[in-house]
Amino acid sequence: MSKADAGASVQPPARPDRRAVLGAGAALALASAAPPAFAKGTRRFPSRFIWGVATAAHQVEGNNLNNDWWLLENVPGTMIREPSLDACDHYHRFAQDIALIARLGFGSYRFSIEWARVEPERGRYSSAELDHYRAMLMACRHHGLKTVVTLHHFTSPRWQAAAGGFENSDSVAAFAAYADRVVRHCGDLIDVICTFNEANLSFSDHLPARTLAPMLSAAAQRSGSSTFRSFLFDDSSRSKPIVRACHEAARAAIKAVRADLPVGMTLAISDIQDAPGFPGAGAAERSKRYDAWLQVARRDDFLGVQNYTRERFSFAGAVPAPAGTLRTQIFQEYYPEGLANAVRYAADAAQVPIYVTENGIGIEDDAVRIRYLNEAISGLHQCIQDGVDVRGYWHWSLMDNFEWLFGYGPKFGVIAVDRKTQTRTLKPSATWLGDVARRNAI
Repeated sequence: MSKADAGASVQPPARPDRRAVLGAGAALALASAAPPAFAKGTRRFPSRFIWGVATAAHQVEGNNLNNDWWLLENVPGTMIREPSLDACDHYHRFAQDIALIARLGFGSYRFSIEWARVEPERGRYSSAELDHYRAMLMACRHHGLKTVVTLHHFTSPRWQAAAGGFENSDSVAAFAAYADRVVRHCGDLIDVICTFNEANLSFSDHLPARTLAPMLSAAAQRSGSSTFRSFLFDDSSRSKPIVRACHEAARAAIKAVRADLPVGMTLAISDIQDAPGFPGAGAAERSKRYDAWLQVARRDDFLGVQNYTRERFSFAGAVPAPAGTLRTQIFQEYYPEGLANAVRYAADAAQVPIYVTENGIGIEDDAVRIRYLNEAISGLHQCIQDGVDVRGYWHWSLMDNFEWLFGYGPKFGVIAVDRKTQTRTLKPSATWLGDVARRNAI
């Protein structure tokens, strides 16, 4: 994550050259956390409910040189605000970061495996990189954390992007083979596996082709391939059916190795509502955006729901948020009620257990983060009280990290990271949310 939900309003961050864009450590500083406001512990969650935090490889590891996003960050005309570079250096600092997750009181860690590290050239797998991710999983086991692994979190190997990415049906066999190799090497240490993160998301559906053209053209030239396609910037009418086929092929490959391993995908599910005076417009947009994905999810073991905000629709399209609405750092409406609404909708449509695999807010003011989380999680508790089968909640994100087109500007983490020293500093929200997780109550 985190990024705008599919179709959410996205506006360009400022950039010095005025081009429009779309936008633990070396030492661990323990901030004096404020008392955990709101958390009273009177509303308990089910005894096996899982509380965790989430990251994604490219956003925290650093120096993922061999994937398509590193290329996109570094070409002339890039829309990406700044390069990821060292990110949070989680690749080298994972042991102390994982220890901190457990120390805070969480019971699970969701992270992704970087396909471009594991398979730098098609059919050539790196045992050293597979061993690295196995070491991460073992660190989680050592600290009693349940492991949730994502196989594809927006980034792909350059060879796959150069071959047409997910517009090329050859990706189905390639992705299934990658899934097979990961599970054979690490599957005994994985508790839950997600094939794709936000499989339904596409920036190209919401950005004019002329805006994308300079970056994508430069990436194609540098890759030496006129067919270069990247997951978030391809033609979704061609790629998304292939992504669904990749998911199903990967699920079959995983089950062939470990039949008992729960397999699903995560979807960006905005709380889509009718604009005032347009009854039925929201339902029409939801159907268009999510139906095909939720039908596939019916065959899975669970569905990962990822929600950050709401959108309102007339029959002519999206309408602006009400005047005076608080906006986040990625220009989304502050709307914590969206989580419960999205969960109810997804559970009813997919008819499988729900994991909230991402939820959070990109904002500098940590007191607002705590307020948002309190309201969102309270709504989730009510869903469970009403009989919705929700089995876990993973906050996005563990730490402030690289947020795709927006660079390092948006702050989603409960831990701050100093960009120069990599020092981790706990925010009050880390203590507050960890206390909720430890007591399993809000």
